[in-house]
Amino acid sequence: MGTDSATPRVVLVHGGFVDGSGWQGVYHLLRKDGYNVAVVQNPTLSLEGDVAATRQVIDAQDGPVVLVGHSYGGVVVTEAGTHDDVAALVYIAAFAPDKGESVNSLIADPPPGAPVPPILPPVNGFLLLDRERFPASFAGDLPAEQAAFMADSQVPWGVDALRGAVAEPAWRIKPSWYLVATEDRMIPPPVQRAMAGRAGSTVTESPGSHAVYVSDPAAVAAVIVQAAAAVAAR
Repeated sequence: MGTDSATPRVVLVHGGFVDGSGWQGVYHLLRKDGYNVAVVQNPTLSLEGDVAATRQVIDAQDGPVVLVGHSYGGVVVTEAGTHDDVAALVYIAAFAPDKGESVNSLIADPPPGAPVPPILPPVNGFLLLDRERFPASFAGDLPAEQAAFMADSQVPWGVDALRGAVAEPAWRIKPSWYLVATEDRMIPPPVQRAMAGRAGSTVTESPGSHAVYVSDPAAVAAVIVQAAAAVAAR
């Protein structure tokens, strides 16, 4: 595939507690397929700040953009995706809020029996996951050493980012794809399916943990390529 201006650009947006380096496997697979790929480094201090950081990266692309979000990154792409250059959205085990919704509102009423993410009480306006429980909750299908590294290298997640509510959900005006991680213990799979259904997303299911973007980059890249192919065909 060429990288002319008609070829969709892929912009990858990470979620809370992690940074953009987790996309490395997905990045390499997409680059091998001939896509230009950019990785956003969200400060995760506030939704507004993360949307601004994402739009700055979108602005730098030359051509239509497939905007991809994991976890809280789904909130960011839902808001940033109204950008004129965004042609498609891809949600990877991600929140897909409607107007006025935030992570806070979406996790307020978990399904009965659903695992509860081990989020520690905020300290100075920031959240972390319990390091001991991080591997089982976030990264159950990664090698123990890798999961422990992710637990110990967490990025503190700003409470304001959790509270950030979407003003205009891009999935109402842009086509979307959704990868449900069926072993996810952070965002329950039934919640993922409900959000994907509401957004009218094209849904793929994969037996992965919340860290499916790290543990199974091929499954994630395949969904992104589906979206990019649909954009290129239009």
